[in-house]
Amino acid sequence: MPANIVVETFVEGGWVMWPILATFFLSLCVILDRVVWWLRLHATLRPAKQEQARSAIGTGDFAAAWNLTRNTPDPYLKNLAEGMTHAHTSMLAAMQLHATHLIEKSEARMWVISTMITLAPLLGLFGTVVGIMGSFSFIGDEQLAAAKVSGGIAEALIATACGIGIAIMSLLPYNFFRKRVAMLRGSLERWINHSELLFKSAKEHGHDIEAFASQRIPR
Repeated sequence: MPANIVVETFVEGGWVMWPILATFFLSLCVILDRVVWWLRLHATLRPAKQEQARSAIGTGDFAAAWNLTRNTPDPYLKNLAEGMTHAHTSMLAAMQLHATHLIEKSEARMWVISTMITLAPLLGLFGTVVGIMGSFSFIGDEQLAAAKVSGGIAEALIATACGIGIAIMSLLPYNFFRKRVAMLRGSLERWINHSELLFKSAKEHGHDIEAFASQRIPR
Protein backbone atom coordinates (compact mmCIF):
# COMPACT_ATOMS: atom_id res chain seq x y z
CA MET A 1 0.00 0.00 0.00
CA PRO A 2 1.33 3.51 -0.81
CA ALA A 3 0.43 4.74 2.68
CA ASN A 4 2.47 1.96 4.29
CA ILE A 5 5.44 2.79 2.07
CA VAL A 6 5.29 6.45 3.10
CA VAL A 7 5.14 5.53 6.79
CA GLU A 8 7.98 3.04 6.48
CA THR A 9 10.12 5.56 4.62
CA PHE A 10 9.35 8.19 7.25
CA VAL A 11 10.39 5.82 10.05
CA GLU A 12 13.57 4.81 8.23
CA GLY A 13 14.52 8.47 7.96
CA GLY A 14 15.07 8.65 11.72
CA TRP A 15 13.93 11.07 14.37
CA VAL A 16 15.09 14.06 12.29
CA MET A 17 12.10 13.41 10.05
CA TRP A 18 9.78 14.84 12.72
CA PRO A 19 11.19 18.39 12.63
CA ILE A 20 11.39 18.08 8.84
CA LEU A 21 7.69 17.17 8.83
CA ALA A 22 7.00 20.22 11.00
CA THR A 23 8.73 22.48 8.44
CA PHE A 24 6.56 20.93 5.73
CA PHE A 25 3.30 21.66 7.56
CA LEU A 26 4.38 25.19 8.52
CA SER A 27 5.31 26.00 4.95
CA LEU A 28 2.13 24.42 3.57
CA CYS A 29 -0.11 26.34 5.98
CA VAL A 30 1.47 29.68 5.08
CA ILE A 31 1.31 28.93 1.35
CA LEU A 32 -2.41 28.12 1.63
CA ASP A 33 -2.95 31.25 3.72
CA ARG A 34 -1.26 33.41 1.07
CA VAL A 35 -3.23 31.76 -1.76
CA VAL A 36 -6.50 32.54 0.02
CA TRP A 37 -5.41 36.13 0.73
CA TRP A 38 -4.51 36.83 -2.91
CA LEU A 39 -7.71 35.23 -4.19
CA ARG A 40 -9.76 37.39 -1.82
CA LEU A 41 -7.88 40.50 -2.90
CA HIS A 42 -8.51 39.73 -6.55
CA ALA A 43 -12.21 39.19 -5.83
CA THR A 44 -12.50 42.70 -4.33
CA LEU A 45 -11.15 44.56 -7.37
CA ARG A 46 -13.61 46.72 -9.29
CA PRO A 47 -11.74 47.94 -12.41
CA ALA A 48 -14.81 49.61 -13.91
CA LYS A 49 -15.42 51.69 -10.78
CA GLN A 50 -11.73 52.59 -10.63
CA GLU A 51 -11.93 54.05 -14.14
CA GLN A 52 -15.15 55.89 -13.28
CA ALA A 53 -13.53 57.38 -10.18
CA ARG A 54 -10.49 58.58 -12.13
CA SER A 55 -12.68 60.05 -14.86
CA ALA A 56 -14.73 61.88 -12.24
CA ILE A 57 -11.61 63.30 -10.62
CA GLY A 58 -10.25 64.42 -13.98
CA THR A 59 -13.43 66.39 -14.66
CA GLY A 60 -13.54 67.83 -11.14
CA ASP A 61 -16.62 65.85 -10.12
CA PHE A 62 -15.30 64.99 -6.67
CA ALA A 63 -18.74 64.14 -5.34
CA ALA A 64 -19.14 61.33 -7.88
CA ALA A 65 -15.64 60.06 -7.14
CA TRP A 66 -16.35 60.13 -3.40
CA ASN A 67 -19.60 58.20 -3.85
CA LEU A 68 -17.77 55.51 -5.81
CA THR A 69 -15.37 54.99 -2.91
CA ARG A 70 -18.18 54.43 -0.41
CA ASN A 71 -19.08 50.88 0.70
CA THR A 72 -16.67 49.17 -1.65
CA PRO A 73 -14.16 46.40 -0.90
CA ASP A 74 -11.82 47.58 -3.65
CA PRO A 75 -8.46 48.48 -2.04
CA TYR A 76 -7.67 51.08 -4.72
CA LEU A 77 -10.92 52.91 -4.17
CA LYS A 78 -10.37 52.71 -0.41
CA ASN A 79 -6.95 54.22 -1.00
CA LEU A 80 -8.55 57.05 -2.95
CA ALA A 81 -11.09 57.60 -0.19
CA GLU A 82 -8.28 57.82 2.34
CA GLY A 83 -6.56 60.47 0.24
CA MET A 84 -9.72 62.52 -0.27
CA THR A 85 -10.54 62.36 3.44
CA HIS A 86 -7.15 63.86 4.31
CA ALA A 87 -6.96 66.28 1.37
CA HIS A 88 -7.01 69.23 3.76
CA THR A 89 -3.77 68.00 5.37
CA SER A 90 -1.75 65.71 3.10
CA MET A 91 -3.63 63.64 0.56
CA LEU A 92 -0.48 62.05 -0.89
CA ALA A 93 0.87 61.01 2.52
CA ALA A 94 -2.47 59.49 3.50
CA MET A 95 -2.64 57.43 0.30
CA GLN A 96 0.96 56.28 0.69
CA LEU A 97 0.36 55.27 4.30
CA HIS A 98 -2.73 53.29 3.34
CA ALA A 99 -0.79 51.58 0.54
CA THR A 100 1.99 50.69 2.98
CA HIS A 101 -0.48 48.90 5.25
CA LEU A 102 -1.81 46.92 2.28
CA ILE A 103 1.70 45.93 1.20
CA GLU A 104 2.46 44.79 4.76
CA LYS A 105 -0.63 42.57 4.67
CA SER A 106 0.44 41.08 1.35
CA GLU A 107 3.84 40.21 2.86
CA ALA A 108 2.42 38.74 6.08
CA ARG A 109 4.07 35.47 7.22
CA MET A 110 6.26 35.33 4.13
CA TRP A 111 9.25 35.13 6.47
CA VAL A 112 8.01 31.71 7.57
CA ILE A 113 8.31 30.30 4.03
CA SER A 114 11.72 31.94 3.64
CA THR A 115 12.89 30.35 6.89
CA MET A 116 11.59 26.91 5.91
CA ILE A 117 13.42 27.12 2.57
CA THR A 118 16.68 27.43 4.49
CA LEU A 119 15.84 25.27 7.51
CA ALA A 120 14.50 22.16 5.74
CA PRO A 121 17.72 21.36 3.80
CA LEU A 122 19.77 22.04 6.93
CA LEU A 123 17.66 19.56 8.88
CA GLY A 124 18.11 17.08 6.04
CA LEU A 125 21.86 17.61 6.19
CA PHE A 126 21.76 17.15 9.95
CA GLY A 127 19.90 13.87 9.41
CA THR A 128 22.63 12.85 6.98
CA VAL A 129 25.33 13.45 9.58
CA VAL A 130 23.39 11.63 12.30
CA GLY A 131 22.70 8.66 10.02
CA ILE A 132 26.32 8.34 8.92
CA MET A 133 27.59 8.69 12.50
CA GLY A 134 25.27 5.91 13.54
CA SER A 135 26.51 3.77 10.67
CA PHE A 136 30.18 4.11 11.49
CA SER A 137 29.62 3.19 15.11
CA PHE A 138 29.15 -0.42 13.94
CA ILE A 139 32.20 -0.61 11.68
CA GLY A 140 34.12 -2.72 14.23
CA ASP A 141 31.50 -5.45 14.31
CA GLU A 142 31.87 -7.44 11.09
CA GLN A 143 28.52 -9.19 11.50
CA LEU A 144 26.55 -5.96 11.90
CA ALA A 145 28.69 -3.61 9.84
CA ALA A 146 27.19 -4.17 6.39
CA ALA A 147 23.55 -4.00 7.52
CA LYS A 148 24.01 -1.04 9.85
CA VAL A 149 26.14 1.00 7.46
CA SER A 150 23.65 0.53 4.63
CA GLY A 151 20.76 1.34 6.97
CA GLY A 152 22.47 4.49 8.20
CA ILE A 153 23.20 5.67 4.67
CA ALA A 154 19.57 5.04 3.71
CA GLU A 155 18.45 7.09 6.72
CA ALA A 156 20.79 9.90 5.68
CA LEU A 157 19.56 9.91 2.08
CA ILE A 158 15.88 9.92 3.10
CA ALA A 159 16.31 12.90 5.43
CA THR A 160 18.34 14.84 2.85
CA ALA A 161 15.91 14.13 0.02
CA CYS A 162 12.91 15.21 2.13
CA GLY A 163 14.62 18.40 3.27
CA ILE A 164 15.57 19.38 -0.27
CA GLY A 165 12.10 18.46 -1.53
CA ILE A 166 10.42 20.73 1.02
CA ALA A 167 12.77 23.57 0.11
CA ILE A 168 11.92 23.19 -3.58
CA MET A 169 8.20 22.98 -2.81
CA SER A 170 8.44 26.18 -0.77
CA LEU A 171 10.74 28.11 -3.09
CA LEU A 172 8.45 28.16 -6.12
CA PRO A 173 5.38 29.66 -4.40
CA TYR A 174 7.62 31.96 -2.34
CA ASN A 175 9.08 33.54 -5.48
CA PHE A 176 5.60 33.72 -7.02
CA PHE A 177 4.23 35.56 -3.99
CA ARG A 178 7.23 37.90 -3.92
CA LYS A 179 6.52 38.75 -7.56
CA ARG A 180 2.87 39.39 -6.75
CA VAL A 181 3.88 41.73 -3.92
CA ALA A 182 6.21 43.64 -6.25
CA MET A 183 3.43 43.96 -8.84
CA LEU A 184 0.97 45.16 -6.19
CA ARG A 185 3.47 47.74 -4.93
CA GLY A 186 4.06 49.04 -8.46
CA SER A 187 0.34 49.13 -9.20
CA LEU A 188 -0.39 51.11 -6.03
CA GLU A 189 2.40 53.57 -6.82
CA ARG A 190 1.00 54.15 -10.31
CA TRP A 191 -2.50 54.54 -8.88
CA ILE A 192 -1.37 57.13 -6.32
CA ASN A 193 0.76 59.09 -8.79
CA HIS A 194 -1.98 59.10 -11.41
CA SER A 195 -4.56 60.21 -8.85
CA GLU A 196 -2.29 63.03 -7.71
CA LEU A 197 -1.87 64.24 -11.28
CA LEU A 198 -5.63 64.14 -11.84
CA PHE A 199 -6.27 66.16 -8.68
CA LYS A 200 -3.67 68.73 -9.74
CA SER A 201 -5.20 68.95 -13.21
CA ALA A 202 -8.66 69.44 -11.71
CA LYS A 203 -7.32 72.14 -9.40
CA GLU A 204 -5.84 74.02 -12.35
CA HIS A 205 -9.31 74.08 -13.86
CA GLY A 206 -10.82 75.59 -10.73
CA HIS A 207 -11.84 72.44 -8.86
CA ASP A 208 -10.23 72.38 -5.42
CA ILE A 209 -10.25 69.01 -3.64
CA GLU A 210 -9.23 70.64 -0.36
CA ALA A 211 -12.31 72.82 -0.34
CA PHE A 212 -14.49 69.83 -1.22
CA ALA A 213 -12.95 67.74 1.55
CA SER A 214 -13.45 70.47 4.12
CA GLN A 215 -17.10 70.99 3.22
CA ARG A 216 -18.42 67.61 2.09
CA ILE A 217 -16.29 64.81 3.60
CA PRO A 218 -16.89 63.95 7.28
CA ARG A 219 -13.80 63.53 9.44
